[in-house]
Amino acid sequence: MPEQYAIEMRGITKTFGSVVANNNINLNLRQGEILALLGENGSGKTTLMNMLSGIYAPDAGEILIDGQPVTITSPEDSKRLGVGMVHQHFKLVDVFSAADNIWMGREKSGFALKGQRYGEIEEMAKKFGFDIDPRKKVCNMAVSEKQTLEIIKVLYYGAKVIILDEPTAVLTVQEIEKLFNVLRRMKQEGHSIIIITHKLNEVMEISDRVAILRKGEYITTVNTAETNEQELTEWMVGRKIDLNIARPEVETTRPLLEIRDLTIKNDEGAVAIDKVSFYIRGGEILGVAGIAGCGQKELCEAIAGLRPVQSGLMIHKGDNIVGLPPKAILEKGISMSFIPEDRLGMGLAPSLSITDNMILKNYADAPGPFVDRKSGRADAQRVIEELEVVTPSTETPVRRLSGGNVQKVLLGREIKAGPNVIVTAYPVRGLDINSSYAIYDILNKQKRDGVGILFVGEDLDVMLALCDKIMVLCHGRVMGVVHAHKTSKEELGLMMTGALDLTDKYEDKPAGIARDTNITEEHLNAANKEGEN
Repeated sequence: MPEQYAIEMRGITKTFGSVVANNNINLNLRQGEILALLGENGSGKTTLMNMLSGIYAPDAGEILIDGQPVTITSPEDSKRLGVGMVHQHFKLVDVFSAADNIWMGREKSGFALKGQRYGEIEEMAKKFGFDIDPRKKVCNMAVSEKQTLEIIKVLYYGAKVIILDEPTAVLTVQEIEKLFNVLRRMKQEGHSIIIITHKLNEVMEISDRVAILRKGEYITTVNTAETNEQELTEWMVGRKIDLNIARPEVETTRPLLEIRDLTIKNDEGAVAIDKVSFYIRGGEILGVAGIAGCGQKELCEAIAGLRPVQSGLMIHKGDNIVGLPPKAILEKGISMSFIPEDRLGMGLAPSLSITDNMILKNYADAPGPFVDRKSGRADAQRVIEELEVVTPSTETPVRRLSGGNVQKVLLGREIKAGPNVIVTAYPVRGLDINSSYAIYDILNKQKRDGVGILFVGEDLDVMLALCDKIMVLCHGRVMGVVHAHKTSKEELGLMMTGALDLTDKYEDKPAGIARDTNITEEHLNAANKEGEN
């Protein structure tokens, strides 16, 4: 007798115009198992899952749930059939509480919200080992809490099949372990789970089987216990890839930029960065590790001149550049490139073409009233060829590119400017392994050219392999700056939670610039006083 699956997708095809996103895909999910879905950016993973969750309808093929053919044309159909999806970008209302975000999806709930909703949701959370306050507003939640809320939401509506799209992309090591424990408990309760992810170490740790897609085609499904990371990579990419991240030895130069006693506030007016001091040397990658929301975003924006500084100094060639706009910083001789974590919202204009995005950075420097699109198109073509950007043409809007290709366009534009300092936040977040290694190679090339790089990351394994030194933040304060080859994930994790403070053991304190600059303690005190006022 053939095995009855929780989900079976047979011959699924989905096209968008001339683009074939999924071509004759066959996929099955067993009862009570965790299935990892692997593939490069643009391989069709999310499109396939969006057909299960009712966002798209397949052009061909059929879907079976518990052995019965079903028709899914909307998220309501999907919910009714017991399928729930937690998207990479959360679908929550910020001004509502956790309970109200869940309760508002009830059919015929009316205008009155019942008082017992808090108790109901709290009870469900405890059943699966979640820790969440049902009265807390989403706008006050950490990323891990929002993800927890999304999972509770699909469970509340009776989902027996749960799809998680990049669930660990913004979680710390400790939060990932906590999530995995919850998923194991859900599996024991009989739930079937599909995880879309790029992190091979997590695939090996949590999944029972692995299904691989490549360029919209189904490749194979294997038992996790019978494979390894190298084999999975070869199936994903179609060729061998060296999984070792290079850390070239480069003779470092004097510090290009020193940050001294910097204090910054976040958008709510609370202190995000508290008297932080460090420096960036040429030919060195300085990593910044910390739990999500501990000030990394504010630090990067302040260095780039996009966020006001409350007090402290940013010293370049003896001058304090605090308070200067990006153009004035450039005129001071420090060519800085900022690659933000929000690559489409803040880094690029999504509706504009690759060519137009190339022009954005320097269109104001054109000698006449007309924009020089010819040189912009040439720059776009050069980036496409050098970084192997997959795109129909230079005139394609960047919002139509996969995540990895969007990031390559952003990096290519910023590097084209010839920076001597690069500030980059989560440059490989959500990227497949092939795109990620391409980004590491680009950063290492810049390092060899003498560029100083501030690398804000979330994957500690990557940071230990790629960075020369790692600065750890906890609640906006520096817990220490350690040499990557002399520390461990466990030590970094303890520092990130504040359980270990190595600030007194930092062997290379940022005092080098002070001896040969015009900045004195009087300047520092004056800057602090100005910030207080």
